Amino acid sequence: MLAILGFLTVILLLAAVMSKKLSPTAALISVPLVTGIIASFFIKNDAGTVDFWSNIKALSGHITGSGGIGSVAATGVMFIFSILFFGVLKDAGTFRPIISGILKVIGRDPVKITLGTAVLAMIVHLDGSGAVTFLICIPALLPLYDAMKMRRTTLACTAAMAAGVMNIMPWGGPTIRAASAMGVDVMVLFKPLILPVIIGLLAVLVLAFLLGRSEKKRLGAAGGASVSYEETLTEEEESYLRPNRFVINIILIIAAVAALLFSGFAPAVVFMIAFVLAMVINYPNPELQGKLVNKHAPEALMMASVLFAAGAFTGIMKGTGMIAAMAEALVKVIPQSLGRFFPVITGVVSMPASLLFDPDSFYYGVLPVLSATAENFGVSGLSIARAAVLGQMTTGFPVSPLTAATFLLTGLAGVELGEHQKKTIPRAFLLTLVMLAAALILGAVEL
Repeated sequence: MLAILGFLTVILLLAAVMSKKLSPTAALISVPLVTGIIASFFIKNDAGTVDFWSNIKALSGHITGSGGIGSVAATGVMFIFSILFFGVLKDAGTFRPIISGILKVIGRDPVKITLGTAVLAMIVHLDGSGAVTFLICIPALLPLYDAMKMRRTTLACTAAMAAGVMNIMPWGGPTIRAASAMGVDVMVLFKPLILPVIIGLLAVLVLAFLLGRSEKKRLGAAGGASVSYEETLTEEEESYLRPNRFVINIILIIAAVAALLFSGFAPAVVFMIAFVLAMVINYPNPELQGKLVNKHAPEALMMASVLFAAGAFTGIMKGTGMIAAMAEALVKVIPQSLGRFFPVITGVVSMPASLLFDPDSFYYGVLPVLSATAENFGVSGLSIARAAVLGQMTTGFPVSPLTAATFLLTGLAGVELGEHQKKTIPRAFLLTLVMLAAALILGAVEL
């Protein structure tokens, strides 16, 4: 019953968000709360009995505990201060000359812009952090997309595809988890996947090219060439500009990015410090500081609320045992006759599984069961693991409601979660299938 409720929760959540019947915040809280209450009729305690009221009371702990809001609290703080940091720098006009320079270098061809977006996201994601990738790429490129009148969903989709494939790197979370769950060295798991991943990155460039061509066609044959990056600012906005602080603001951005990549400090701490420095350097007047914080507070509060709601969703799904029950159910429904095709089945479902399972639950809960079952059919458990990392929280992480990075991406890009998922999920799934086919042909995944 818990497995049925788990699948129903995910289906209802996706349907509510993608159909725009509920906002992401409302859906992430209300849907699992209702199914969690229903699940309380079926959760047994250590004595083997059902204590409904105790189960109901436990829901609060599931929501606020380390598996719920507690797991996203630091990310929420980072998100709030990153919005304030980049907002202050945008008010100061820091990005205006940068975007003008980019336009001169790559022109006003949407194809070149989407290809450049993909390459930039691939390079930045070398550190393996989706949050860092989106924090660096989206604020830098969003003004360019707006100036070109290109769709923000194209920016979010392109960055998501590039970061998703790059997340298979051996220092990425999914690959490390898979190797740990299998008890092997991470390079033993990853080395055979090098060529499939390279093919996946080439596929990202192809899809980015097609997205750019679609944008160019939509904008007209000129590809937006008549558009220039000249925002119309109000008198008040003009007063916020600090052109004489451009160099020091750029140094501050570089220092913040370097700290994110190499310092070892938590991203929340980095952005708290960076925000304070940006505010003091550009706007030393306390009254003006408060005014600018209030200006960006609505956006920060709105997206932080979505993030904490996602924590509540994850906490209920884990705490009630619905995720564990879903894992067991998935294994049981695979017929014995399909045992030798376990790697293919795993690879095909790996990306959609990102919508159902968080990485810890999948790699430490589902993967060992799948690999053990496959070995009973004479199939290598390593093939199962390699097939899994081609989609589960790799290509799938930037669209999953179970990851904070998804909400960070959509929040920074200013797009709705449902619109982002509609555009990105089919392309992310295609990338997984391309890499899976390459892995099968090249022998990285064996039947």
